Amino acid sequence: MSRHALAVKVGPITIGGGAPVVVQSMTNTDTADIEATIAQIKALADAGSELVRITVNTEEAAKAVAEIRSRLTDAGYDTPLIGDFHFNGHKLLTLYPDCARALDKLRINPGNVGKGSKRDIQFAKMIEIACEHEKVIRIGVNGGSLDQALLAGMMDENSRAEQPAPARTIFNRAMVRSALESAEQARCLGLPEDRIILSCKMSNVPDLIEVHEDLASRCRYPIHLGLTEAGMGSKGIIASTAGLSILLNQGIGDTIRISLTPEPGESRTQEVKVAQNILQSLGLRSFTPAVIACPGCGRTSSDYFQHLAKKIEGFLENRMPEWRRSRPGVENMTVAVMGCVVNGPGESRQANIGISLPGNGERPVAPVYINGKNATTLKGENIAAEFQDMVEDYVRQHYPMPVRENDPRP
Repeated sequence: MSRHALAVKVGPITIGGGAPVVVQSMTNTDTADIEATIAQIKALADAGSELVRITVNTEEAAKAVAEIRSRLTDAGYDTPLIGDFHFNGHKLLTLYPDCARALDKLRINPGNVGKGSKRDIQFAKMIEIACEHEKVIRIGVNGGSLDQALLAGMMDENSRAEQPAPARTIFNRAMVRSALESAEQARCLGLPEDRIILSCKMSNVPDLIEVHEDLASRCRYPIHLGLTEAGMGSKGIIASTAGLSILLNQGIGDTIRISLTPEPGESRTQEVKVAQNILQSLGLRSFTPAVIACPGCGRTSSDYFQHLAKKIEGFLENRMPEWRRSRPGVENMTVAVMGCVVNGPGESRQANIGISLPGNGERPVAPVYINGKNATTLKGENIAAEFQDMVEDYVRQHYPMPVRENDPRP
């Protein structure tokens, strides 16, 4: 649960106000390519993304948004869509009001909304459109596109101070000031405070933490967290986890996105899974049954338990789309796959269902524990398949399908 943030409704989703932290993602398709964009939104939503952001950077993209929304709704997807606007958002939203109506939330970057005297006019136009269509705004400041006029003024003021602060400190303060001043400007233009979300994205973990601790201490707006340009593979995952976990554990953050650079050919959905794993590891939310597996040691020279753990994880992942709809509560289940007698029986007893495979020199049998009790012992060549069947049976027995009105089933 997040801190004291105001509640903001984005379609069917509540952000802030004590609601669970929400997982967000973003497409990397050309939004004008309607088929590709719809396919990626569906994939992200199926993976568990509760909000999806799309780029709206051209007239062709703006024209496509309404059809994308309509076709998603027809297919049964109510996932809120966020329009990402830079430089020309005021023009696109004015020219294509259907685009504004179809989106649930607009993302504005104060550093890219306009330069000089045009900045305030173009910002005001986007706020006016948001008010007209009753849309939520995320004011998203980014370290790579911070308002240079604001930063220069603060640097000049700092240089005249008796004891100037380090330049990085001023940069971080400018990030927070840009977000808060833009939010206040939006409110003065008529946007209700319960339709404002803030973010200050950085690419450096210590700066991300410093900026958001400052921001959270100075406002009650919901905060979107993300380490921007996090990188590829394990580097991006580790950096994002390090920064976001520290903030989330302090109760800072109401919605998150993991900005991974996908490996060539890799699914965009990995960033959704990483976000879910962070929240689940912190005990903030549950998305899928947890598999507890030992790392292996000299007692476990066989890699059988590793293969079984991987099979069980894959099995749970494949079954979750159906279970999520029909077996409420299954996301809280724990499954243990252990490799020897040292911790195997104990961890298996603590899980909802667990198996303790034999280690070196142990009897070639695998006791299975259900809710803390030894239910059976498996042996032979089909242990993996038999245990998988037991997990499926456990789900059927302990997470019954809800009975709907006029449903003849008992």
